[in-house]
Amino acid sequence: MAREISSVGVIGLGTMGAGIAEVLARSGVSVVAVEIDDDGVQRGRGHLEHSTERAVTGGKLDAGGRSALLDRIRYTTSLTELSDVDLVIEAIPENLEAKSDVFAQLDKITGPDTIFVSNTSSLSITEIGVHTARPGKVVGMHFFNPAPILKLVEIVRTVVTEPEVVTDVVAFAERLGKTPVVIGDRAGFIANALLFGYLNHAVRMYEQRYATREDLDAAMRFGCGYPMGPLALLDLIGLDTAYEILDTMYHQSRNRLHAPAPLLKQMITAGLLGRKTGQGFYTYDEPDSPTVTDAVTKSESDTTAPREVRKVGVVGTGTMATGIVEVFAKRGYEVILRARSAEKAAASVARVKKSLDKAVVKGKLSEEDATAALGRISPAVEFEELADVDLVVEAVAEDLAVKQAVFAALDDVVKPGAVLATTTSSLPVIECAAATSRPSDVVGVHFFNPAAVMKLVEVVSTIATAPDVIATVDAVCAAVGKHPVHCGDRAGFIVNALLFPYLNDAVKMLEAHYAEADDIDTAMKVGCGLPMGPFELLDVVGLDVSLAIQRTLFNEFREEGFAPAPLLEHLVTAGRLGRKTGKGFKDYSAR
Repeated sequence: MAREISSVGVIGLGTMGAGIAEVLARSGVSVVAVEIDDDGVQRGRGHLEHSTERAVTGGKLDAGGRSALLDRIRYTTSLTELSDVDLVIEAIPENLEAKSDVFAQLDKITGPDTIFVSNTSSLSITEIGVHTARPGKVVGMHFFNPAPILKLVEIVRTVVTEPEVVTDVVAFAERLGKTPVVIGDRAGFIANALLFGYLNHAVRMYEQRYATREDLDAAMRFGCGYPMGPLALLDLIGLDTAYEILDTMYHQSRNRLHAPAPLLKQMITAGLLGRKTGQGFYTYDEPDSPTVTDAVTKSESDTTAPREVRKVGVVGTGTMATGIVEVFAKRGYEVILRARSAEKAAASVARVKKSLDKAVVKGKLSEEDATAALGRISPAVEFEELADVDLVVEAVAEDLAVKQAVFAALDDVVKPGAVLATTTSSLPVIECAAATSRPSDVVGVHFFNPAAVMKLVEVVSTIATAPDVIATVDAVCAAVGKHPVHCGDRAGFIVNALLFPYLNDAVKMLEAHYAEADDIDTAMKVGCGLPMGPFELLDVVGLDVSLAIQRTLFNEFREEGFAPAPLLEHLVTAGRLGRKTGKGFKDYSAR
C-alpha cells in the first residue's frame, strides 16, 4: 500500500519551485516553502500570487479555491521547518555541489522515512543521493515548465533507489494529476536528452549562417507542427540553462553533438540569455516578455525583382506531384502535368479531382472553384509540351540518375529564363543543375506531404542559383499560400537535418533499454508538446525512408552521432517498415 504523503517541503521558489508548490497546494497537499532569505520568499510568494491570479482570470480557479490554495503554503527561510514533512522536493539552480549540500543538511533534519526528491533536469541523482545516509530514498522528480500546466513528470530512479519509493512517488505524481514515466539515472533523462541535442544542432546551423533564425524556427513549426521553433524555445528556456544541460550531457555521453555550440557561450558571456534578460536570439520589448521587437532578417531575394510566372509544369505522377498540381491549379495557375504515359496522366488528374471533390464536401472549396481548378490542368506525355512554361517542378522518384535525366530533357525543350525546380528532400540540387546548361536557373523547392495541406516549402539555393530565381520562388510561394524558408544545398536541408538525428537518438535510447518506446513517445508529446512521439512518427514516415535519410546525413557530414542506429537497420532488414507493413516499432496488425 502506497504511503500517505500529506505534507511536502519545497526548497527554492524560482519559477519552477513556485510552480511545483502551486501544483502541490492545488491538490490539497500542505506545503512548507523554503527560500534562502526574505527577499527570496517575497519573490516566490509573488510568483505564486501572480500565477494563481492569472488562473482565476482565466476561469481555471475561483477566488475561494485560490485563497485555500495559498493558505496551504507556509513560507520560511529555515530548513529545520521541514523536520516533519513526508517528502522534500529540491528545486534550486542546477549546481551539483549546492544540491548535495542541501540534501546532506536535510539528512540531519528530517525523519528516516522522509523521501528526498530532486527536480534536477540533468544532474546525476546518484551523485546527489550519496551525500545522504539514505540513498535508497532519493529519487528524481523532473517537472516541466510551467509546472502547473505541463503534465509530464520524469521519475528518475538510481541503482539503489528502493522499489517501494519509486512506487510511492509514481502514485503521488498521479495524485497530482501528472503523467509519470519511470527512467534510469542518465544525463538529460528522456525529454532533455532528445530535445537539447536537437536545439544544439539548430544553434550550429544558425552559427554557420546556413539559415536565418526566422527560417529555422518557421521550418520546424510549419514542417513538423512543433509549438515553437528551436531558437525561440532556447530563448524561453534561457541560454545559460541550456548550456548547463548540454555541458552535463556532454561530460557524461562524450557525444560531440551534445558539446554546447560555441555561439551559446559567447551569447551567455554577453548577457544575452533569452527572454529573461530581454534579448537572446531575438530581442524582446522587456525582460520576461514574449513580444519580439527586432526586425525580421532580410535576404538578398527581398530586394530582387522576380521573374513572371503564369504557366507551371509539373513532372511526375506520385502523391507529391499531384499535390503540387492541385496547389497551383487552385490558385489560378495554368498547369501542365507531364507523365510517362497518357494512362498515368489521366490517373493523376483523377486523383486531383478526387481531392478537390473532398475539399468541396468539407466546405473548404466551392464547386465552381473546384471545376475551374480542374479545368486549368492539362495532361501531357512529351517533354516538348512544357516548352513555354515559366516554372517547371520535377517531382519524380528520389533517384539521382532519374532526376538528372529529367533535367537534361527539360534543358533541351524549356524556354530560356524558365525556372527549373526539384522537390528532392535529400539529394544534392547542384547535381540536378549540373545536368543542364543553365545551372543558375535551377533551385530546390521542397514541398511537404500532403502538399495541398502543409504550408512549408524549403527553398534550396545552390552555389550557382541566381538571386532572381530565389525571388521568383518566394513570389510564387506567396501566391499559392505557402511559407518559404531558405537554406543552402546540403543533405537534409533544414527540417530533415534537424528531425532525423533526433529520431535516431530516440532509437538509440530504446536500443540501450533506457526506456520503452511508449514512455519515450509520451515524454516528447506530453513534456515537449510535440504532435507525435518519435516512434509514432518513424512508423508513419516508414523505417526504410527514415534509414535512407539518416544514411544520407551520415554520408554527407561524417558525424559519428549521425550513424544510423543498428536497431533501425535491423528492423528494415526484417521488413518491419512501420504502418505500411503493419509492424515497425509498434504493431498495427490488429488495428
